[in-house]
Amino acid sequence: MRLYIQLLLSTLLIIFLSACSNSGSRYHMRHDTAPLRAPTVLEMQDAVITDVTKSASTSRPYTVLGKRYTPMLDESGYSEEGIASWYGRKFHGYHTSNGEVYDMFAMTAAHKTLPLPSFLRVTNMSNGKSVIVRVNDRGPFHDDRIIDLSYAAAYKLGYYTHGTAKVKLEAVTLGGSAKTNETYIQVAAGSTLENIEALASTLRLQYKLPTNIVQKDAIYRLHLGPIKDAQHAHQVLEKLKQDQFQNAFLLYTQ
Repeated sequence: MRLYIQLLLSTLLIIFLSACSNSGSRYHMRHDTAPLRAPTVLEMQDAVITDVTKSASTSRPYTVLGKRYTPMLDESGYSEEGIASWYGRKFHGYHTSNGEVYDMFAMTAAHKTLPLPSFLRVTNMSNGKSVIVRVNDRGPFHDDRIIDLSYAAAYKLGYYTHGTAKVKLEAVTLGGSAKTNETYIQVAAGSTLENIEALASTLRLQYKLPTNIVQKDAIYRLHLGPIKDAQHAHQVLEKLKQDQFQNAFLLYTQ
């Protein structure tokens, strides 16, 4: 009898521990905290601005906590002032929105709508300190904050002990211009060139946008664009779907 009770209790304990281990989020920590050491001088160097290819998958609209966000396709000229926060140990070692691994000692940041990756100069408006970061993640999803900086970036700006700071954001690009994706909409595809050309002529007049026909494997694909403004591209796509082009979709090319 005693052996039976011991086995029963052991089984219940295993079930309980298993349930506890699976009930949380994907993060090991429930609350975010600062690291156990300060960033080194090398870690606090500005991010190196490079010629980057934007992530197409992170350029699509997304919804978080019931709010829909439409990412920018071009960060050129972007400037904004607002509240910055920072994130640290809870997220360290996990993947960012564009597939990179978050390092709280790297000069990186999270932004709701900037292209990923892109580069920003962030200036703490209370002390004039500035840093250049690589934006490679989405967030922060609070209406009162415009950016989440890595712990190292917040440390360099001097607000790591306060949690938040008033900052100014300015996009930084090579040669003053960004290498961005061009956005097209593939409207239709077919094997009869005459039909695709007739449709292209109609859509050019209706949407006041250029068209391009691409042939591959005896199939002609009708592309509408390029469209530079992200919001405009998504508006056109929705209108096309309403006009019975249910299979239309966005294309991002260099």
